[in-house]
Parts: sequence; structure tokens; C-alpha cells
Amino acid sequence: MDARGSGRSSRSGSPSSGDVDGGGAVNRALAAGALVLLAVAPITGQERSFDRPDTLRGSDGPARAWWDVVYYDLSVSVNPPDSSLSGVNRITYRALTSGSVLQLDLQAPMTLDSVIHDGGAVLVQRREGNAWFVSLPVPDRPGSEHTVAAWFHGQPRPAARPPWDGGLSWDRDASDRPWVVTSNQGLGASVWWPNKDLMSEEPDSQRISVTVPDPMVDVSNGRLRATRENGDGTVTYEWFVGSPVNNYSISINAGSYAHWSEVLEGEDGRLSLDFWPLAEHEADARRQWTQARSTIQCFERWFGPYPWYEDGYKLVEVPYLGMEHQSAVTYGNGFRNGYRGTDLSGTGLGLEWDFIIVHESAHEWWGNNLTAADAADLWIHESFANYAENLYTECTTGSADAGARYVIGTRARISNDRPIQGQFGVNDEGSGDKYYKGGNLLHTIRQLTRDDGRWRSVLRGLNRDFRHHTVTGRQVEEYIARNTGVELGAVFDQYLRTTMVPVLEYQRAAGLLSFRWTNVVPGFAMPVRVTLGSEGWSWITPREGWQTVDLSLRAGDPFLVDDDFYVEVREVAPSGTR
Repeated sequence: MDARGSGRSSRSGSPSSGDVDGGGAVNRALAAGALVLLAVAPITGQERSFDRPDTLRGSDGPARAWWDVVYYDLSVSVNPPDSSLSGVNRITYRALTSGSVLQLDLQAPMTLDSVIHDGGAVLVQRREGNAWFVSLPVPDRPGSEHTVAAWFHGQPRPAARPPWDGGLSWDRDASDRPWVVTSNQGLGASVWWPNKDLMSEEPDSQRISVTVPDPMVDVSNGRLRATRENGDGTVTYEWFVGSPVNNYSISINAGSYAHWSEVLEGEDGRLSLDFWPLAEHEADARRQWTQARSTIQCFERWFGPYPWYEDGYKLVEVPYLGMEHQSAVTYGNGFRNGYRGTDLSGTGLGLEWDFIIVHESAHEWWGNNLTAADAADLWIHESFANYAENLYTECTTGSADAGARYVIGTRARISNDRPIQGQFGVNDEGSGDKYYKGGNLLHTIRQLTRDDGRWRSVLRGLNRDFRHHTVTGRQVEEYIARNTGVELGAVFDQYLRTTMVPVLEYQRAAGLLSFRWTNVVPGFAMPVRVTLGSEGWSWITPREGWQTVDLSLRAGDPFLVDDDFYVEVREVAPSGTR
């Protein structure tokens, strides 16, 4: 194995092992009669308009589709006095078909100075917004490998409200020392370095060499390979990620850091844990960051082994709230429990643990191990990470009921203004409901599975069978349906692709219960637990038409629908039309 790692293809949807081949085995099983194919329902809710720059940013267009990134070798110098960066990204790529024009991405006000092909000719560049089109001297042959060196410089966009509106944060710590960090999910890695800024594109491995003024320390992704004093008042830190990595995860975190290391005996052996707080906060970090151990242990039980043993786990302090940079999770939650000291569920349970450690570490499985191939499917990242908060509550309390109360409590934050799933090919992330509504969708599916052991095996199976790969939402949906044994096509359509919450309408009369689903997509027939008598919960399977069953509740006893299902309930007056 050379410096580029395993040679794993970065194209989306090709899992490394197991019974799934890019969704192919799932499709074959479904075609053979297992379960149900998942139809796409029309998107409802507030629509957005998109233009050509959105398409250039979010689609696998003609100047992208013919070549595949194998390796990024990024060298960058950080200059805090004028908030500027300069450097070069050497991109090794493989030609999938013959091509002669490459689209590289670098956002204004950064400038692409020159591009050199295989160490030779300087290539012709044409800029269209944030896309730079590079013309090769001659077309590349299919299967051939080449390297382009993209030299760049500039003052990158400053982060307005990191990490949501990210970029570069040129900050200072409490001792007035420079503190420079990156955050660019959604906005894109091309806000500060040139690359193929497409969700479905991941190199097999990457080197990150960051030069900063001495005595600043840079913490980036993967393993620290070397530190070099340059004799000019700067020092270079060379990091290496030995695994496939999404480009928005690549980070600079440069400041006055302290450091200590620990080892966790995990499912796949000895996992290194490295902690990088500001030196002035080391005591607080040593107290608060002990939660990283229990977080990884809980998630290894539910999701399978931590995905990056070869690159380790790091927790790095930053001046913004935090983000899921692969193998270098960033943290700015003030060394206190909750979300900035508050409980997002309103139950009090969220104050028992540190939200940023739990949520951002969950992304090592959901977002970094399984990466959505298109921003429209970012629910894969955020819905599962939100749901992981529920599972961590369950792990720490030993109570599934406590975990359920937490996730149910977050429903108050659901807006239902736009569908969770965005529009494809335009870098549209969908609505913010991918967090709380998505987490409640997964909690509902756990109930439909009716077997917690099986549900856990599905979560672990997703991380095993799609290990280190980009995936589509459709692949994840079909995998869950296939392996739970539950018909989920209309369920996913309902919760991901509309803003409608299912309404269970019911009537009680003369010892009978009549019920139906309304406000649902065609064919919605999700089972649900209800009270039909004093003996406890029973299952019914409502449909869009009225159905009637015997009801043995005593006079005055309420008819209840289990809160574990994200639905609304409405009693209606008898109409005589059923």
C-alpha cells in the first residue's frame, strides 16, 4: 500500500462487504418478491428555485463525471495577520472515460493561480463563478492515472455564523493569541482549498500539511506524521488520513493547544483517543471530555465498531459550537452538559450529557462512515445523529423509556415547513426537520420492527455493509425495509418527502372502535399500537378507509395511541359513512 491508501473506489454506493452491492443485492431481493419497492412521492411544502451555479456546485456534470479522485495532497500556509491562505493541492485522479476538461471548485474570493498537469504544462483555466474549468493538453485515456497541482491563494470567506454559515474563523483566545479554524459543511470545502467539491466524491486517503506561525499548533484529521520547524518563524504539521474521507471534513484547527492521549479497548482492538483543548482550558476538558469514552462505547454497541481505528479519534476545542470533522471532532460547547447548557428535549434528560460530544461523535458513523452522495439526502447524517442522542440516553440511564422520552420531547422543535429530503443535483440540504423529525421517524421504525435486537442489527449492518462509502437515501431506505421485514415505502415517502404528519381519526360507539389514516400519502397503512382494552397495548393497521374493531375499554377510560409513534390523533363525530 502506497501513500494513497487502499485504492478503494470513491464512487457512490459500492459497499465493501456483506450482502449488499451498491443496493444491488437489495434490489435483487426485492425483485424476487421480498417486501416492497419504495416509490417516490411528490415533494410537498415550500419550494425553492435554483440556478446554474447551484447545478455546477451540486451535480456530477460533464466536467466531473469522467474522472475519479484517488488522493489529495494538500499543503497550505496560514497567515493570521492578513487572514490569508496560500498553498497547493496535488490531486491524483483516475480517468473513468476519456476526457479533456476538469471542473475544479474554489470559491471567491479565493483565487486559483495555476494548474499543472503531471508536472508539465500549465493548463488553460476558465472560471464560471466558483467553478474553474481546466483544459488538458490532450484527452486522458480511460483507466489512466494523472496528477494536477492546483496552486491557490487568497483571503477566504470569513465564517458568519459557524458552523451553519461557515468558512474561516480568525479568532483569538482569552490570552489574545491567534486561533484559526475551519467549518464548511454545506458551504463546501472549496471555500478555502481547491478540490472536486461533490458529495459523492471521496479520495481513498489524504495528506494535510499545514504551516502556521510558531508557536501555534495545528490539529487536522488523521495521524500526525511529522512536525517541522522551518527556520522562518513558522512550523509545519503534517497529518495523514489513511481512510476515505469526505472533503468537508478536512479541517485546520490552529491555536495554543494542550494535548493528552488515552487508549480505549474497543470492539476492533485498541483505539487511540487524543484530546486537544486550549491550554488554558485543559482542566475543564479533562473533567468534561471523559464522556467521549462512554459515547464511543455506547455507539459501538448500537452501530458497530468505530469506523476509523486506523486514524484514531480526536476531540479538538474550537471557538464555535462544534462539527463532525472525520477523526477530529470539534467542540465548543463550553465544557458543560446539554446544548449550550440547555436541554433540547424539554425533559431534563438532555442535561445529563454533553450534546456536542454525543451528537458530533455520532457523525463518525452517520455522515463520515456513511456519507450521503447528494446533499438532498443529508437526513442520513442528521436524522441518525439525532436518533443517536436518544440511544445514548438509553445507554446512560439503562432505560429505553428514558431514551424514548428524550426523542419524543424533541418533537416540539419540528417545523414541517419543507420536506426533510431536498432537491437533487443542486446542493440542497432539505429542511432542518432532518434532525428532530428524522430522529422521530427512526424511533417510529424501531417500534414497527417489534424486535430491538433486530433493529440493532440493522443499524450495525448499515455501518458494516456500506462501510467507508457514499450512499443514496434510497439505498438506506431499501436496506432498512429489507432487513426489518417491514413495508416502509409509504412511511419513508410520508415522513421524508412531505410535510404532512399522519392523523389517526377515530370514533367510539357501542363497544366498537372505528379508525382510519388521514393526511397521508396514497397507500399509507402504517401499523400503530393503541389501547383496545384494559390489558395493555394492541396493534391495529389503519388505512385510508374506515375499519372497525371490538373495543373493551371501560366507561371513562381513554382510547390512547402510543406516543412512540410520531402521529397525530383526532376523535371525530360519527358520520355514518364508513
